[in-house]
Amino acid sequence: MTASFNPDEYKSFQVFLEKACGIVLGENKHYLVSSRLTRLMRDQHIASLQDLVKKLESPGSQKLRIQVIEAMTTNETLWFRDTYPFEVLSQTILTEFKNEKKSNVRIWSAACSSGQEPYSISMITDEFSQQNPFAPKVEIVATDISQAILAEAQSGKYDALALARGLSEERKRRYFSSIGNQSQVNANIRARVTFREGNLLQSYAALGRFDVIFCRNVLIYFSAESKKDIISRMAKALNPRGYLMLGASESIAQYSDAFEMVRASTGVVYRLKH
Repeated sequence: MTASFNPDEYKSFQVFLEKACGIVLGENKHYLVSSRLTRLMRDQHIASLQDLVKKLESPGSQKLRIQVIEAMTTNETLWFRDTYPFEVLSQTILTEFKNEKKSNVRIWSAACSSGQEPYSISMITDEFSQQNPFAPKVEIVATDISQAILAEAQSGKYDALALARGLSEERKRRYFSSIGNQSQVNANIRARVTFREGNLLQSYAALGRFDVIFCRNVLIYFSAESKKDIISRMAKALNPRGYLMLGASESIAQYSDAFEMVRASTGVVYRLKH
């Protein structure tokens, strides 16, 4: 397969991908589809993108659907991405909850990829607890659409290249143990995180209610209609006055009026109005 598929078959694949997982492919992403699906199509003896879509829409295609979605899902991530959300969590949100004498806090890391975000949240929680004896107990639920990436995240094992992206030497020493040629997140940090498969276009009811939701650098892949739906349902999944953390370039102003913007010393976070 090359990047030169015809407009009709590319359009068919765009429609499939948005229906399956909400990702909206731009008109100029032929190279991305080609680079991510070439090997899979070769292994499955599928000659064209048109043939792939036909197979995906036929009965008994669940395994292939999962493989295609996993191949097309962006799993690029790093530790303490953008820094400020984790500072806001520690300096503003957890501090507020401690002052309110809140005993338990639930945090959702949506589209958690290979685990760097939820483990970063767990490390921040650990550091906060060390400095604040009466800090609330924190439970972190991390979800992703990809079964394969969730298995990788749950293991908590990373190579040297992955560890080099955003981790200080101090945190490497404090929170990781060497396992062969990899490093594994320490058990006390992993114990705070539960990984679950989840599609942001489907119901969140089984996840329960949260005090904080991290949904960072995710909404950019969805259509305006899907963004509005996701934010609306996240608002319902939050406890009163709960917080929503988005990516640095993301805003919910045109998609929801359920939140107020809170300017913390290190960045912006959204808080449920009621």
